[in-house]
Amino acid sequence: MITQAQTKDKLLEIKQLVKHFASGSQPVRAVDGISFHIYRGETLGLVGESGCGKSTTGRLTLRLLEPTSGAVHYDGTNVLDLSDKQMKQLRREMQIIFQDPYSSLDPRKSIGETIMRPLVVHKMGGGRKERMDQVVHLMEKVGLDPRWYHRYPHELDGGRRQRVGIARALALNPKYIVCDEPVSALDVSVQAQVINLMQDLQEEFDLTYLFISHDLSVVKHVSNRIAVMYLGEIVELAESEELFHNPLHPYTKALLSAVPSPSLDLRRERIILQGDVPSPKNPPSGCRFHTRCPYATELCKTTAPELAEHGEEHFAACHYIS
Repeated sequence: MITQAQTKDKLLEIKQLVKHFASGSQPVRAVDGISFHIYRGETLGLVGESGCGKSTTGRLTLRLLEPTSGAVHYDGTNVLDLSDKQMKQLRREMQIIFQDPYSSLDPRKSIGETIMRPLVVHKMGGGRKERMDQVVHLMEKVGLDPRWYHRYPHELDGGRRQRVGIARALALNPKYIVCDEPVSALDVSVQAQVINLMQDLQEEFDLTYLFISHDLSVVKHVSNRIAVMYLGEIVELAESEELFHNPLHPYTKALLSAVPSPSLDLRRERIILQGDVPSPKNPPSGCRFHTRCPYATELCKTTAPELAEHGEEHFAACHYIS
């Protein structure tokens, strides 16, 4: 895994990013003023419960969704200022691997056609013969037998379908890839294969990942740093080992307490959060976690804590971190 010392050059920098979806009288505040950066060549894990805004954040960084406000700086350029033509050029460097390896593939196109499609759209790779050769090369890189070239998605199992999605994402030789829960729909035995493949490809092609998942054990394995989201906000961000050994935010502690451990010595006391996650249409005032936090006080109910640094590269948003 690439160390943080090797990745101090920021490839992606997000500043006060907001995305509200229109919905009746009140908007859904899916992402509400988050800021973070991703160093070149690293993997930033993004974790949280379903509905916290993880996938929306990933799509905003690619401008697959238009933000309500904020800035997305990619390699020094605010992508929100680019025209459609300029954005199309930039998309060669920014790709996504989707959660469901079946619904993200066109059932009417063969595996070869699917992987070749980005080359055709962006008019890259030469003629058809050269593109076919490149597709075969990509299939071999991701562990797909070239004899599957003319097969269709329904003829493949989940692991092979996800390998097709990975090959398609690599076709344009990108620098930055959003991995939106890329293994959550796969069997556990296949998950390890796909994760190892993605790590090998990251090292070989010098890729930068935003790895979105709700599975903390997977995120720990692949990430250099981890950001924890709750109800549209980032509540903690730190290096992977630091987060697991020294969690600061009560929500992070609750998430980590649910991670299975093979060693009795390493198991944490289970923290059961009370109540349901509030609606993003009407989030609580002050700290958004205060309705479920066992340590909440009146200050938490009225004043939102800032994401402040509590040690080197360790940020948390809580009033009562000692």
